[in-house]
Amino acid sequence: MKVKEVMHKGVDWVSPDTPITEIAKLMQGHDIGCIPIGEDDHLIGMVTDRDIVCKGLANKNFNAARMTARDVMTEGIHCCREDDDLAKAVHHMETLKVRRLPVINKSKRMVGMISMGDISHSASSDLLSECVKGVSAHH
Repeated sequence: MKVKEVMHKGVDWVSPDTPITEIAKLMQGHDIGCIPIGEDDHLIGMVTDRDIVCKGLANKNFNAARMTARDVMTEGIHCCREDDDLAKAVHHMETLKVRRLPVINKSKRMVGMISMGDISHSASSDLLSECVKGVSAHH
């Protein structure tokens, strides 16, 4: 099975200057836990709901009115390709201990996102179990 058969499509990204309040509203409205961050037509990071809490709310200098994606994002981006085998993407998620990955095409354009939820609907129970154990292990 290929990643493109499992991923969800139509994923957007926001700029690093986007206020975290707007990002939180996007997450709530779309029932998602992360937003890719892009600049100059390239992905540069990711903001997760955990980033907002741990790097934002828990920060003693927290100011919701001024904090942006750049202040809380995890820099760098790890992706998988839409033509990758699902098992390869799952292994990549395990190695990185992440619950979701942006999916890119041959032109390196983001075309979707794959998450543990997507995998749970399509993968074998062995592959899913392996993924859950790997990404949930303590860092």
